[in-house]
Amino acid sequence: MTTDVITTSIDEQPHELDPNKPLVQVKDLEVSFRTQGGDVHAVRGVNFDIYPGETVAIVGESGSGKSTTATALMNLLPGNGRISGGQVLIEDKDISKLGQRQMAAVRGHVIGYVPQDPMSNLNPVWSVGFQVREAIKANGLAKGRKEVEARAIEVLQQAGLSDAERRMKQFPHQFSGGMRQRVLIGIGLGANPKLLIADEPTSALDVTVQKTILDHIENLTRARNTAVLLITHDLGLAAERASKVIVMHQGKIVEAGPSRAILTDPQHPYTRRLLAAAPSIASQRIGATVSEDAKDEGVIELASIAKDRHEEAEAHAGGAVVKVEDLTKVFSIRRGGFKSEDLTAVDNVSFEVHKGTTMALVGESGSGKTTVARMILGLETPTSGEITVGGTRLDKAQGKELFDVRRRMQPVFQDPYASLDPQRSIGAIIGEPLKVHKVGDAKSRTARVEELLDQVSLPGAIAHRYPNELSGGQRQRVAIARALALKPEVVVLDEAVSALDVLVQAQVLQLLADLQTELGLTYLFITHDLAVVRVIADEVAVMEQGKIVEAGATDEVFANPQQAYTQRLLDAIPGSGLDWAV
Repeated sequence: MTTDVITTSIDEQPHELDPNKPLVQVKDLEVSFRTQGGDVHAVRGVNFDIYPGETVAIVGESGSGKSTTATALMNLLPGNGRISGGQVLIEDKDISKLGQRQMAAVRGHVIGYVPQDPMSNLNPVWSVGFQVREAIKANGLAKGRKEVEARAIEVLQQAGLSDAERRMKQFPHQFSGGMRQRVLIGIGLGANPKLLIADEPTSALDVTVQKTILDHIENLTRARNTAVLLITHDLGLAAERASKVIVMHQGKIVEAGPSRAILTDPQHPYTRRLLAAAPSIASQRIGATVSEDAKDEGVIELASIAKDRHEEAEAHAGGAVVKVEDLTKVFSIRRGGFKSEDLTAVDNVSFEVHKGTTMALVGESGSGKTTVARMILGLETPTSGEITVGGTRLDKAQGKELFDVRRRMQPVFQDPYASLDPQRSIGAIIGEPLKVHKVGDAKSRTARVEELLDQVSLPGAIAHRYPNELSGGQRQRVAIARALALKPEVVVLDEAVSALDVLVQAQVLQLLADLQTELGLTYLFITHDLAVVRVIADEVAVMEQGKIVEAGATDEVFANPQQAYTQRLLDAIPGSGLDWAV
């Protein structure tokens, strides 16, 4: 993937600011939300400064208060939220005392914003060009139709879209995730702000796209001397991109300081938990150790999971449970009128997954890895090739034989919010496979559900609750419990931890490793996150444009990649560029 050339307009010269004077001063900030049960204090006594041209990262899990702090800086809290104490000074002006008209002048011109989800933050019924033009008009960046149009094209070009003029007429759904995020970056930086707030700007993107997007932000902000506040839950990404890291937990700052000091010598137990649980950190073997006291506090150390997991797999690996030979999938894509063309999504792919081990299929979005998983699960029909599961050819299996194969192989999908029926109780969701396959009676199914909840470390009382009452991590545990209901041999996990915070992700990875050891499970792990692969997988196959370009033992592929594409994926892991990684 090439990095586009970034240009700076004549009217976007670097900001001339005093480098020794804070651009932003947050003093004893308190943020509260009014609820039916009284006020909820989301941010409590937060203090920090941001200097011109400086990149500061706020890290923490969901609910820690980091995004609320960011929105308070722009005075964009929800209707029931308010700054209930302290001050936010932007260029010595207290934003809580500014009127709507004054605050509108601050947003865009002084503070730019790149929100988290590019799909929900771009209106799907308006063209991309229309939305960029509206932002330019709102910020008063140009007057007259031709000037606004020219400025919109320039903004998108600076954000990395080289064919911006043609792209202006397209709609958000016609853009990839990376392209949509570039549009938001263009809008956020369009008014040449002095501070850019980037709230999880790359959490939904592949590592290579993520690196490109962050490089674009860094190049643009460096050229303009723009300060950056980066909100993230990935400590490796924060350490690589920011000079200063602020760690938030339960609405408070528990630790702050230079990135290197935080990473190599964390002082607070919560920071140690984040550090040990970050796959990007564990995969690079950064030289920070987790003390015995920290382990006693419940710290999950992913590096230890990886070591124990690989030793266990070597001791108990068996014959091939899943065999894929010369697998090909061709889709017919409509091109207007009655015309269509063929798209080869999977091209002559072959691999084996051995009993009791974990095989990871990795690659960028569009590489074909999820299509392979769908064919193995029987959700897509191969154009050609063979899939054998437990000695049974899927293309030859019919009726009861196919039904039995599906019983031996179960999926866990990416989104724990979408993969659970919101209208059914947790007990009914977990017990559904037992009912479909007519396993046992009602009493034995209830007992099996209780056993499964215990296996995934959830209390039995959850069986009577509904998905909307659970956290993301709890929902994914429910999805795993459902997959285990029929005691399968193979579990196919499609991006099963990518939507989770690092602490919850670490808990789920630990759970998967424990269940594999206890039940002798075989995993096929589909992911774009090579940091997670280093922790969980024994074998890895790297896919590019529908083909497997490299495969082998995980440690060997990571230590000695043979293909430039694999090396690019490894280089894009957040934290891989740190000069103190060992």
